[in-house]
Amino acid sequence: MAFQCQRDCYMQEFDTCVVSCVPAELTLENNGKKDKLKGFNLKLKDTILFPEGGGQPDDHGTVGGVPVLRVLRQGPEAVHFISSALEEGQDVHIKLDWERRFDHMQQHSGQHLITALADTMFGYKTTSWDLGRQRSSIELDTAAVKPGEMEALEVAVNEKIRAHIPVTVNLLSIDDPAVEKVRSRGLPDDHAGPIRIIDIEGVDANMCCGTHVSNLSHLQVIKILGTEKGKKNKTNLIFIAGSRVLKYAEKSYSIEKSLTGLLKTGADEHVDAVDKLQKTVKRLQKSNLIILREMAVLIAQNFKNKADRGNFFSLHNKDGDNEFMNIIANEIGFLDTVIFLTVGEEKGAGLFLLAGPEDIVTEVGPRVSELLQGKGAGKAGRYQGLQTRSMG
Repeated sequence: MAFQCQRDCYMQEFDTCVVSCVPAELTLENNGKKDKLKGFNLKLKDTILFPEGGGQPDDHGTVGGVPVLRVLRQGPEAVHFISSALEEGQDVHIKLDWERRFDHMQQHSGQHLITALADTMFGYKTTSWDLGRQRSSIELDTAAVKPGEMEALEVAVNEKIRAHIPVTVNLLSIDDPAVEKVRSRGLPDDHAGPIRIIDIEGVDANMCCGTHVSNLSHLQVIKILGTEKGKKNKTNLIFIAGSRVLKYAEKSYSIEKSLTGLLKTGADEHVDAVDKLQKTVKRLQKSNLIILREMAVLIAQNFKNKADRGNFFSLHNKDGDNEFMNIIANEIGFLDTVIFLTVGEEKGAGLFLLAGPEDIVTEVGPRVSELLQGKGAGKAGRYQGLQTRSMG
């Protein structure tokens, strides 16, 4: 079965009716955490909302004014997850999130074009692809690409876009001999109905369930950003198409403009300017560490030279580190003296060290760690760790 979204990829609104609506749960991932939502699985007589498949994410939109949170394919049917119920038999109006859909169409058709020409020009087969939120990747069956190949490929795909080549959808029965001639990575186990072929005239014919542009000119432009090493002798080609290229150019210009203001140099000198700054920062950090070490020794000696120094010493230094604290503790000596040191910003996380007679440190160390809302461990008269409570 082909859905209305597959018959007419450009349709943005559609009237249909509810076939069923049953209670269900949906697991959504949010910032690495999985949240379970209660709602309803909705099946419609037909739909313009594409269900996730073929490497393409699902569509967003509304059905009867109710937001659709996920669309999945189950055999010949599309299942829409919604937060509130609709009545069986109810007539409903679907509105599609067109900006999201057209973006997916541009990236998906762009992938077909790049895949076809990478194979024709260099013999690189596509083994998988991923339509990302900001950029997409195509996994090529090669350990590496040769210099100049990606530049040549980019020129070739954009020439095809400017040639205004039609893209058509053909439906074939599964036993049609023509099916054997098209490019395919196989059908899903629960596939039902005719085979859908995306035909870029004179360029490529590929088995695919996704939504596509009707003409390569609708891609506008494709930018191949580069390649990365993939898994098991594969290479990942990174690309953006259509409106994403325009957004990328706008963002790049904005960053370039900001860097020009910060670095007080032209765009062509940004890399050199940042390189010089990094080297300067490293030199300053090295000098700062030397000064901190010397300061730690002086602090310890100053305490030791006091006639009335007592047997307790404490200090906070926002610029210090573990080595800074250990130098002070070692210089003073903690067999008879209790030393409590903290480093880091006063209103934030930092490090602490409690040193002294072993029996005292063993007893007090865990309590100090608890008061500082931190984590620590100790042995041989030292208890140190991280603290999250503000020292201010």
